[in-house]
Amino acid sequence: MKKVWLITGSSSGLGRHLTEAVLQQGDIVVATARNPEKNQDLKSKYGDQILSLALDVTNRQQMEQVIKESIERLGRIDVLVNNAGFGITGAAEAFSQEQVRSQYEANLLGPVELCRAVLPYMRAQRSGRILNISSIGGRITSIGLSIYQSAKFGLSGFSEALAKEVAPLGIKVTAIEPGGIQTNWAGSSMRFAAAVEGYESTVDTRVEAFKNGGFVPKSDPVKVAQVIIDMAENPEPPVHLVLGSDAVAVFDQENAAREAEYKQWLSVTLSTDADS
Repeated sequence: MKKVWLITGSSSGLGRHLTEAVLQQGDIVVATARNPEKNQDLKSKYGDQILSLALDVTNRQQMEQVIKESIERLGRIDVLVNNAGFGITGAAEAFSQEQVRSQYEANLLGPVELCRAVLPYMRAQRSGRILNISSIGGRITSIGLSIYQSAKFGLSGFSEALAKEVAPLGIKVTAIEPGGIQTNWAGSSMRFAAAVEGYESTVDTRVEAFKNGGFVPKSDPVKVAQVIIDMAENPEPPVHLVLGSDAVAVFDQENAAREAEYKQWLSVTLSTDADS
């Protein structure tokens, strides 16, 4: 039976590659984007196999309308991919309130609300797959990405908790946690805070790398898209899936540092138990 996928951020980057790959394998896609006209070529090629709808993931009313129309026209939603989002770089103190809010709304609150809105239908079906596109930055941290990565930490944590909650309902949840992907994430999609004195050797170095091609992503978006499709089919997918050799390198290093710190302070950790 053909699956019905709902993919956010489907008009560019990884979302576009994934949408094309799902359509090519014969499944049906509700392709959502802020500018759905960018998918007109796919609509012309695949016809009724694609339902192209406008969706800003920070707009709850629009989100509910998309789900309502999807169910009315297609009858079900089998796979939800929360892909829409964007990055922002700068010193934590330098971000504007609007920049901070927009990161959490797009990268955390939007995906959480879309999961919550889709779950009643998956619960009724007693089946479904949710794949949240987080980041290796949802497991480790980097200078200059405090706001972006804290949102991704939230998304990875939410995914893990949700996976435990919905397992008896036949619903599987996976946080996809890639390193750099060869898309425009660090290019035209990246936004920046204003520069602040004192961060020349830390944050400014990261900003310079993003602006001048010093950031070299390892993962091929076509390969990442295929992995996502494979996870939607896998009977026992992981809750967390790290992707890319760059992600592995920083993940292993950070895990070792955390383990060493934990053991160093273990006596203090255990010292707070009540005497009784």
